[in-house]
Amino acid sequence: MERHERQRVVFSGIKPTGRLTLGNHLGALRRFADVQYTGRCVFSVVDLHALTVDHRPARLRALTRETATLYLAAGLDPDACVLFRQSDVPLHAELSFLLECTAYVGELNRMIQYKEKGRGRPGTRVSLLTYPVLMAADILAYRASEVPVGDDQRQHLELARDLAVRFNRAYGTVFVVPEMAPAQVAARVMNLQDPRRKMSKDDPDDAPGTIRLLDPPDVVRRKVMRAVTDSGTRVRYDLEGSPGVGNLIEILGGCVGEPDLESLADRYTSYGSLKRDVADAVIALLEPLQQRYADLADDPGTVEAILRKGAERAAELAAPTITAAKQAIGLAA
Repeated sequence: MERHERQRVVFSGIKPTGRLTLGNHLGALRRFADVQYTGRCVFSVVDLHALTVDHRPARLRALTRETATLYLAAGLDPDACVLFRQSDVPLHAELSFLLECTAYVGELNRMIQYKEKGRGRPGTRVSLLTYPVLMAADILAYRASEVPVGDDQRQHLELARDLAVRFNRAYGTVFVVPEMAPAQVAARVMNLQDPRRKMSKDDPDDAPGTIRLLDPPDVVRRKVMRAVTDSGTRVRYDLEGSPGVGNLIEILGGCVGEPDLESLADRYTSYGSLKRDVADAVIALLEPLQQRYADLADDPGTVEAILRKGAERAAELAAPTITAAKQAIGLAA
């Protein structure tokens, strides 16, 4: 086995379709910062994925810059990891087409995002059907061994694994088959007003159940204190029977680093005290991130320079994989 297949290589990315949420931080950004010194880590703002649905170009550019700045504010070190804007590395799209020639229409039709947002609807973009293949290309281009993503992306990672195995069997071993690295706590932060639904960056900017990373402290506190709980009075960690309270406990555990959520719940005798502590913990977590973001936002040239340098490094890392894939599939390379 080649050496690059033995080393730890981590890839992940966030799609800039909305303003990032607390869930993005607990489930992704903070984890990126934690693993960046443990191997080769490649992190991207995957802006091409935002083109799969109707969008405003100016807003996409603004969200892409905001997302990249939040990566840095959350602690990503451009000297330790590769941080870049996906559209700056055309090799992603090139590899995506090679993988499309390996993928089946049936398996793309079964993708949850396409079933929920596009299948059978007029005006659905072809890219909404095929973008999971581009996601696979994002991962496989760097021979990633681990992908830290949320539970909602499990199906997409399984497709990436299937395509890697299928390509390797048909044309010779080119790709590393990646593994999912799920979060241990707060893997999926739910909406404060609808705890059966994920807290999503695609919610309206003023959605009361969604905590944005750049929300001021008073806004965070108001959203938490108005969070839906349950009809009972007992504080318990039970995501099925008591999803609102369970979500608050998961958020608190994620913010303070407490994995024993049952024991954490046992410390509370009222919903009010739980909500106050959740609000305090979220505000304390976001305060330093927001300060670093403000400093970086005042120097956009530095952020842009980091992204350009990251794109150059990403292209260097991905090029050998794309070359090997082209040769394997029968193209002159």
